[in-house]
Amino acid sequence: MSDYGNPPQDPNAQPNPYGQQPDPNANPYGQPPAYGAQGYGAATTGFDYAGWPKRVGAYLVDGILTSLAAIPAWIGYGILAGSAETTRDPNTGLTTTTMNGGAGSTILILIGLLTGLGFFIWNTCLKGGKTGYSIGKGVLGIKLVKADTGQPIGAGMAFVRYIAHILDSIPCYIGYLWPLWDSKRQTFADKVLGTVVVNQPKG
Repeated sequence: MSDYGNPPQDPNAQPNPYGQQPDPNANPYGQPPAYGAQGYGAATTGFDYAGWPKRVGAYLVDGILTSLAAIPAWIGYGILAGSAETTRDPNTGLTTTTMNGGAGSTILILIGLLTGLGFFIWNTCLKGGKTGYSIGKGVLGIKLVKADTGQPIGAGMAFVRYIAHILDSIPCYIGYLWPLWDSKRQTFADKVLGTVVVNQPKG
């Protein structure tokens, strides 16, 4: 009967000492990635930019908390205002206002200024710079990051960014309104420093 399976091996054939030879038409470097495919480690650019209302809301929350931290100063100012006495010189018609709040009101004002400033530095620069979230941003679910890496900007850069908001007030505070129509929702300060605010609730 004829065997239709594999042909028999030649008993006199010698094995190839070099093993299986590669296909000369095969690509020795493997299959190249498809055009447009994103490689590992590519920068993330698909941000969900935070809208202007959320940014204003976060600013208001942080501002209210900073004012609360400075309550001793408000109390001190209240004492000074309550102790004010106004006198009028009948001869010259000049009026003079004297405040008799004493050292206590001055101490309260100094304490309040220090606590308010301390809270601002911690919340905006230290916490906000290192994590991307001030308390206000955390409440509103938005985060401050670098536009090129998506990472927090750091405490020092957060302070510089706060100072750079001077640019947003020139002219007529238009820089603060710029996120309303800007494609990346950036203020002038954001554009100069390369920062963006994105929708990213705290995990």
